[in-house]
Amino acid sequence: MTQPSQSDALAGLRVQIDALDQQLLSLLNQRAHVAEQVGDIKRAEGSPFFRPDRVAQVIEKIQRANQGPLLNQHVASIWREIMSACLALEAPQRVAVLGPQGTFCEQAAIEFFGSAANLIYCANFDEVFHATAAGTAQFGVVGMENSTEGVVARSLDLFLRSPVHVVGEVSLLIRHNLLRQNNHLDDIEVVMAHPQALAQCQNWLSQHLPNAERRAVSSNAEGARLAATNPAWAGLASERAAAQFGLHIVAHAIQDEAYNRTRFAVIALPQTLAMPPASGRDCTSLVVSVPNRPGAVHDLLVPLKNNGVSMTRFESRPAKSGQWEYYFYIDIAGHPSQPNVAAALQELQSLCAFYKVLGAYPVNE
Repeated sequence: MTQPSQSDALAGLRVQIDALDQQLLSLLNQRAHVAEQVGDIKRAEGSPFFRPDRVAQVIEKIQRANQGPLLNQHVASIWREIMSACLALEAPQRVAVLGPQGTFCEQAAIEFFGSAANLIYCANFDEVFHATAAGTAQFGVVGMENSTEGVVARSLDLFLRSPVHVVGEVSLLIRHNLLRQNNHLDDIEVVMAHPQALAQCQNWLSQHLPNAERRAVSSNAEGARLAATNPAWAGLASERAAAQFGLHIVAHAIQDEAYNRTRFAVIALPQTLAMPPASGRDCTSLVVSVPNRPGAVHDLLVPLKNNGVSMTRFESRPAKSGQWEYYFYIDIAGHPSQPNVAAALQELQSLCAFYKVLGAYPVNE
């Protein structure tokens, strides 16, 4: 009896895949119909449509049930997109991000909300905060901290006066690529990017493009957009930005530190989304100031130590009062609903001239 050829076997497998795809599509549309019914109930109740804790619970449950061969990280990506598409049927989520298209901020928003979110592109983080606080966007995504260059100072300053709070975070591995119209390093006169990206690539630029001007712009994607207008200009940006603006990637991953990550905060008004419930791996962020007296900063740490609360970040920013006063930005491990964290925060607040909880949210792992 003649054995089936490799091409016949392949054709048979493709028929199976086509049939499975049709089953998947039917099931996904059934899920979407149920999601629409969920949206009707939420609309009647006035409850929030987007619940990041619910998304995390669903993905975690699916990952526990996963038997392979799909990897859990890929399962998470697939289900996040499924839930994003279904949520768009309930109520599209408006999310303010740093523009133009192709920024790492955009990438962080898509990772958190899925690609069905309605992104609103802003010229700077001030506009992201304003759009979120004014209700133009329901959520915003802003850079908070880079593993190489430290905090994004402007974001910290904006939290002081804004009514928004942090409801989530995204940590991205950042790879900066040199982009330009021509696929070579010759005759580059200007390299444009966000100031943090220029700083993160300074050693490579000094070695390979020592005579090129380094020009700071509002975002890496804006640098890529400008590079597309002049053959003597180059930008530092993502592969996504290269595709967006039709540029060559002349040099890949030129950041000075291979493990270069940026932490982005997801922000919202409390009436849009209240503080997420404790997940068991949470961070609480706050900003405080203390009277300018000897030992005042030391005293801030005592309530944390006495209640067994770990501090994971401590940053100072000038209060701009002309009196050499400072605001202190503190991240602690835990959630305010935990008794020891609540006790530590209560003691801490009693010591402060200014005290504001910026948010409590699950840590991105």
